[in-house]
Amino acid sequence: MTPSTAVFAILFSLLLGAMIPGPSFVIVARNAIGISRADGLATALGMGVGGIFFGGIALAGLYTLLVAVEWLYVGLKIAGGLYLIYIASKIWRGAAQPMHMPTQAEAPALTRRARKSFWLGLTTQLSNPKTAIWYGSIFAALLPQHPPLWCYFVLPPMVFAIETGWYTVVALGFSSKRPREMYLRARKWIDRIAASVIAMLGLRLVLTASKTGL
Repeated sequence: MTPSTAVFAILFSLLLGAMIPGPSFVIVARNAIGISRADGLATALGMGVGGIFFGGIALAGLYTLLVAVEWLYVGLKIAGGLYLIYIASKIWRGAAQPMHMPTQAEAPALTRRARKSFWLGLTTQLSNPKTAIWYGSIFAALLPQHPPLWCYFVLPPMVFAIETGWYTVVALGFSSKRPREMYLRARKWIDRIAASVIAMLGLRLVLTASKTGL
């Protein structure tokens, strides 16, 4: 397999991985439909920056490190699971609270909120060890043992484009008029369902932490 073919295969595999619903998908969709399109896009941007991080450490040999250091992988799973449970608890508690829809006059507040959504996207992406393993295994399986120098410069921005692009599609789709109206009518239950899904994913990470099969 030539380096260019390997890069294409890696990017295609990462796109398929991003499209599998998980905590990142739930967070982007929930922010887009429940807060605003700008917040959904900011969250998507955070996911993309997280993708750059995972792509960079995958190039540096993350998979090999996690195979060699078992406790590191266990720690990542526990920490990531606990973080997801924390995020789920915040969404659950806020589900019954009245929703304030800011106006354009509250632009500074909108900026701060978008920044908060970006960090939520980034930390959610980084807290998922399954994403780290997916990146590491894909890079280890497809990238040549000694890739040419250009791969190190091309892959990170391409990974960013894949992650940000997919979650931007999610944000735009879920922030359109009809999904938003449906959300506002059933916000309490939708938020609690989203919180339950995220909590179950986090709990699963914690409960399976000792099962380190990579």
